[in-house]
Amino acid sequence: MKAGEPGPHPVLIDPPDLSRWEPSCTGVPYVHELESGRPGPEVLVTALVHGNEYSGAIALDAFLASRIMPARGRVTTAFCNMQAYQRFDPGRPDDSRFVDEDLNRLWDRSRLEGPGGCSELRRARELLPFVERCTHLLDLHSMHESCAPLLVTGTLPRNIAFARQLRCPGQIIIDQGHADGVRMRDYQGRAGPDAARIALLLEAGQHWEPGSVTHAANALMRFLIQAGSLNHAGVPREWLLPDADATPAVEVTHPVVARSMDFAFLGRFSGGEVIGKAGTAIALDGGEPVVTPYDECVLVMPSLRQLRPGVTVVRLGAIVGEIGI
Repeated sequence: MKAGEPGPHPVLIDPPDLSRWEPSCTGVPYVHELESGRPGPEVLVTALVHGNEYSGAIALDAFLASRIMPARGRVTTAFCNMQAYQRFDPGRPDDSRFVDEDLNRLWDRSRLEGPGGCSELRRARELLPFVERCTHLLDLHSMHESCAPLLVTGTLPRNIAFARQLRCPGQIIIDQGHADGVRMRDYQGRAGPDAARIALLLEAGQHWEPGSVTHAANALMRFLIQAGSLNHAGVPREWLLPDADATPAVEVTHPVVARSMDFAFLGRFSGGEVIGKAGTAIALDGGEPVVTPYDECVLVMPSLRQLRPGVTVVRLGAIVGEIGI
């Protein structure tokens, strides 16, 4: 660990044994289909896109083990980057995010159909048919730092509306993705204005805190109900949190990308902080101040745990109004 770099966060939840889900009738390991036999939505729920983010996998494991079946349509579940997950070491918990490269930056046609065959690219190609056919996608993630949950929607109004109808705790984050690659939730028709598809990404909380499992299970159940896959009465009450109050949506306007290894925040930020005045210094990068571009600027997912030049260390967002029902 480099000087000034934060130490690993405590691992407070045990990684689940997912080996029973490797055999699959789909022919793709760790991908399972639940068929209702009735017309309805084509839902895909993914976990472990990053191998050290297993709170969503715990929720998905419990869902599969419950043998709850969809009332309509089909629900497909995928534990995505098992190669990375199987390398998880509680003593070095940040090291198993991926094997070769980030699985959540590969989802454009040029990468998927181009040359190369790293571990994550091979897995993305296996998962691609399920991503292409789904009408509703929920991608379960978690965060480096302790923070309230975030539902990441992209910029399309239909995704923002679907997210607010879920009434999950936390904020709704409107963004345009990442400059260093395409996320699964942004793949082709998920982001197109003419496609009637829904795609959300949940950041459930800190990777290894028990609350992240609770929020992942809550979002999973609410997503399946809202999509029309499940009836509310068929969901165990203990898996659902109370309806959250309306919360402001935050539109990401500025990613802050580290220019040097000499980057330090000027406060203990975990995410969700609102900086009242434009021009307020929030960090130093190589001795140069990083300042807020406008009043009431929201800090989204600040973290130095993957610090290196070119990495986004925080996103700056503007509150765009109350999200009501």
